[in-house]
Amino acid sequence: METTASAIALLPNKGDTAWLMVATAFVMLMSIPGLALFYGGLVRTKNMLSVLMQVFAIFSLVSVLWAVYGYSVAFTEGNAFFGTFDKLFLAGIAPESVAATFSKGVVVPELVYVAFQGAFAAITVGLIVGAFAERVKFSAVLLFAVLWFSFSYLPMAHMVWYWAGPDGYTSAEAAEKLNATAGWLFQKGALDFAGGTVVHINAAIAGLMGAYMVGRRVGLGNVAMAPHSLTMTMIGASLLWFGWFGFNAGSALEANGTAALAFVNTWLATACAALSWMMTEWLIKGRPSLLGAASGAVAGLVAITPAAGFVGVVGALVIGLAAGALCLWGVNGLKRLLKADDSLDVFGVHGVGGILGALLTGVFAAPSLGGTGIYDYVANAVAPDYDILGQVVTQATAVATTIIWSGIVALVCYKIVDITVGLRVSEDEEREGLDIASHGESAYHY
Repeated sequence: METTASAIALLPNKGDTAWLMVATAFVMLMSIPGLALFYGGLVRTKNMLSVLMQVFAIFSLVSVLWAVYGYSVAFTEGNAFFGTFDKLFLAGIAPESVAATFSKGVVVPELVYVAFQGAFAAITVGLIVGAFAERVKFSAVLLFAVLWFSFSYLPMAHMVWYWAGPDGYTSAEAAEKLNATAGWLFQKGALDFAGGTVVHINAAIAGLMGAYMVGRRVGLGNVAMAPHSLTMTMIGASLLWFGWFGFNAGSALEANGTAALAFVNTWLATACAALSWMMTEWLIKGRPSLLGAASGAVAGLVAITPAAGFVGVVGALVIGLAAGALCLWGVNGLKRLLKADDSLDVFGVHGVGGILGALLTGVFAAPSLGGTGIYDYVANAVAPDYDILGQVVTQATAVATTIIWSGIVALVCYKIVDITVGLRVSEDEEREGLDIASHGESAYHY
């Protein structure tokens, strides 16, 4: 979203500003410690610190790259796929600079918007490491992060979320001109409230490609690889759920009813998905597990992300119910079909859940099903004719675009990394564990 000429004279509302700053901190909490602990608990004892280190380092690295060039490429007006380098090192963004929101005449400080979006970028890249945990070189993780962030995350963020803001939508002609400056998928009308395509499907495809490219773990199928600390995983999942309120409700960019809707949907869809996964697992395996409940919660969080501010409560409950059961299949049946050693089920949860949520957003955003519909900024009202089938086709286009873009970019990036620094540690280092082999540290001392 861009600063508009008409917005320059406007002053940000202190409540909106305060909420967005808090939401930004929530999203940062999702990476460190939330994601780090969630992933860390799922690996073996000898690899705990390596996962914490990868997530922590990626958060730091992407944060810096975001300020240097990421924000500029993602959120300035360029073409339909990339922005420009006009705001390198956040050039020209001062404390008084403002960014548009989704309401005419309402702005927020651009620096807060920069930080909010930067937190999204950081966790997206961090999600990927779960797919090849326990066997990847630390140098490979860092180099891949730079390349994939630059050529997959930034273009996807621009395609889905960049537009000029609502203030200029004063007539059909003006709207047509402004739409032409927006990102490619935004122009097509794709709905992604907080990152189903940009974050979850994008990262999941990169993770799946990584699982194939890095290869299977030594001893898979013959050596016990059970999670070493489901206590840590549960704490991580709980921090993710907590932080996700900033992720989804913060994406309203204002402290308003849409933020409240996203907040409630994030709460309920997640709870429903945790129960759905748990009950399905109970029926199939004869007993419920904490790992299942925690995984179901994350699946629900993923699936409600694109829909959070667009669907009603019933839609959120249905999305959560579907996500729990479908993602359970994603980490079991689908995983066997794909024959990839996706260590921590990045694709099974974030890919399957993200695709499900993106498609169902097109269904349940319909006002007839309790959704908010699509707002017409020229008429200053909700558009009267919502086409469910047409919107689902648009959503599917966004999903397919993300899969193809991220998949191709990821494959090229992994190949570059493999040629330059190598993707994988030696077999001896893998058997010893990455904590000692890569970092010279141990998570636990007995």
